[in-house]
Amino acid sequence: MTQGSSTVPRTAGDMLRMAREFLQKKGVEEWRLEAELLVAHALGLDRLRLFLALDRPVGGAEIDRARDVLVRRGRREPTAYIVGRREFYKRDFQVGKGVLVPRPETEHLVDRARELAAELLVARVSADGANRGGASSAGALWIADLGTGSGCIALTCALELPGARVTALDVSGAAILCARANAAALAPEGALAARVEFVEGDGLAELARLVCERGTRVDLLLSNPPYVAREDAATLAPEVKDYEPELALFAPAGDPDHWVRRLLDAARALVTPGGALLVELGAGQAPRAAELARARGFEPRFVRDLAGIDRVLEVRVAP
Repeated sequence: MTQGSSTVPRTAGDMLRMAREFLQKKGVEEWRLEAELLVAHALGLDRLRLFLALDRPVGGAEIDRARDVLVRRGRREPTAYIVGRREFYKRDFQVGKGVLVPRPETEHLVDRARELAAELLVARVSADGANRGGASSAGALWIADLGTGSGCIALTCALELPGARVTALDVSGAAILCARANAAALAPEGALAARVEFVEGDGLAELARLVCERGTRVDLLLSNPPYVAREDAATLAPEVKDYEPELALFAPAGDPDHWVRRLLDAARALVTPGGALLVELGAGQAPRAAELARARGFEPRFVRDLAGIDRVLEVRVAP
């Protein structure tokens, strides 16, 4: 979109066409979708309203905004950071620099958490009813999300499982602020305040403190931890390695299994008997995770993503 008259868009449709051409030339993989998102953002529309307004004339300020966001995307800044949000589980989550962008594959972790939560509730109600002669008073499930980032896992679980209590932990203050903002945006008037708590600090240490204070362990411990080895940084897309927070990407000391090992070591102390640990994995990590789990007396199970990758490690703590 240069200033030459032949390359200045006259309508939203012109702008969209030119944005697609630009992003395709820049090598953006999903250039068609991202052009739609960026042009809609520049025009203050959503995607549906953009397509209903393709004949709408565009003015100078709108052209300048579109040029700005496209230049940023051409430099490989993630679209989520440019528009300030990313869809996860059919909800918009605010994101920004310093916070990991939610990924579609992480939805598989939430899917499995929902299934396990339903199983645990049925088992709890049955056991409680039997103990009380059929009158159940089963308590709420306690779910913890270690390394919450934007809060996409924790808040989705809270919204999908309205009876659950959720603890969202992260060492990053920026992440906790982002997760709190998402809680307020997704459930106005403090609807989640009574059920979701945010804790900044060393996640495992803070969760151990809460378990000790409350005298009860969590039912589900969920985590999408850093699992990229630093020596593999060159293999990452520029959008990831140049923009997303290193703390959320790279495993400590070049050990991609660091957090799997630590979570498995802590599972029996933090997860109630019959409960489960769910950990998102990188591609190719599952065989090593299985060995680590078996060495600690767990029987590992895996949830595959749409690409056929064993994406989520599941271990159950024996009753």
